[in-house]
Amino acid sequence: MANVVVVGSQWGDEGKGKIVDWLSERADVVVRFQGGHNAGHTLVIDGVSYKLSLLPSGVVRAGKLAIIGNGVVLDPHALIAEIDRLAEQGVKVTPDSLRIADNAALILSLHRRLDGLRENAAAPGAKIGTTQRGIGPAYEDKVGRRAIRVMDLAEWETLPGKIDRLLVHHNALLKGLGEKEVTPEEILAELEDVRERVVPYCDTVWALLEKRRRAGDRILFEGAQGALLDIDHGTYPYVTSSNTVAGQAATGSGLGPSAIDYVLGITKAYTTRVGEGPFPTEDDGEVGNFLGERGREFGTVTGRKRRCGWFDAALVRQTVKVSGINGIALTKLDVLDGLKEIKVCVGYELDGERLSFLPAGAAAQTRLTPVYETMPGWAGSTAGARSWAELPAEAVKYVRRIEELIEAPVAMLSTSPERVDTILVRDPFQD
Repeated sequence: MANVVVVGSQWGDEGKGKIVDWLSERADVVVRFQGGHNAGHTLVIDGVSYKLSLLPSGVVRAGKLAIIGNGVVLDPHALIAEIDRLAEQGVKVTPDSLRIADNAALILSLHRRLDGLRENAAAPGAKIGTTQRGIGPAYEDKVGRRAIRVMDLAEWETLPGKIDRLLVHHNALLKGLGEKEVTPEEILAELEDVRERVVPYCDTVWALLEKRRRAGDRILFEGAQGALLDIDHGTYPYVTSSNTVAGQAATGSGLGPSAIDYVLGITKAYTTRVGEGPFPTEDDGEVGNFLGERGREFGTVTGRKRRCGWFDAALVRQTVKVSGINGIALTKLDVLDGLKEIKVCVGYELDGERLSFLPAGAAAQTRLTPVYETMPGWAGSTAGARSWAELPAEAVKYVRRIEELIEAPVAMLSTSPERVDTILVRDPFQD
């Protein structure tokens, strides 16, 4: 059976929710392998919308096993709140339907506090655009080997010493900022509130996944955000705090890379970005406003307005290589309906030199001038199309040109938020 990794190929917000839901119906196990509750997506099933930010998409489908892997940083209060919201919508999440890696690191209120303090204290040009949900500080503790992990909730007697070690680091920082220090009792009380509800979901996820793989189950690995926000390969420092590329699916779940059979990159037919950082094709004029309004470009979790611009083939080609993408799911093609002409970025100019990739240096990124190729738009509608024959000829030419420029085929084409409005070229789960 095929195992599939889904990653965003831009800066996130590519429309992964619909595609992941479409794939999760075919999967037996759905694994979230990185990130926290700072990103999310909306699933629409039988006319009901489910907004998820931490739980894997499979959790809303009966008979599927949802897994939160060790690569995720877990806010236990956010987890419980999301489980309770789903219960109000008639979806019961139980330890039979959800398992959480025992070695996943926890997000504490301390992390959220530090996240906000640092972001708010930064000069305007130095702000990262973090959602202030504690994601970054939690990953820092994980790498610093002082994190409180899910398994620690089940080993309550070991917690005081671990909390003391954690606070030696953070209280020194808070003191330096002139802020009130945190006591061990505050952290213990915070964890006491959640441990009885979180511990039943705790499991040795790597062993569970290997067992399910050997049994022939189809496994879907679901990432958050997009490859251009990767801590190593993204537009640093305006990135998230984890690896968002496909290789993280193995590291963040404990299942070896040889178990991955197909990587699907979700790619919007134009480009958007939330928060600070370089954006070579950004258009803050008429075109950008048109794309934002037509595409309803507001974050699922944060509600923040997204910056918009033309499709950047150079960026997507780069993420295709870095993530080993086998095919893309091209989304929101219908947003471009009615435009007389459409531009595609095919490369950049930097100080008189032509580049085919995004340079790593932040200063160089700000000096890039996009090189555009202009294509004719189409007067007809692509909205709701379910076959190539229903697409205007110019829309087909646009899709084919994207394939050539990014050096990857289109496996799926989405023409509306409705899951049935999908043109399937290749099922990634096909054996």
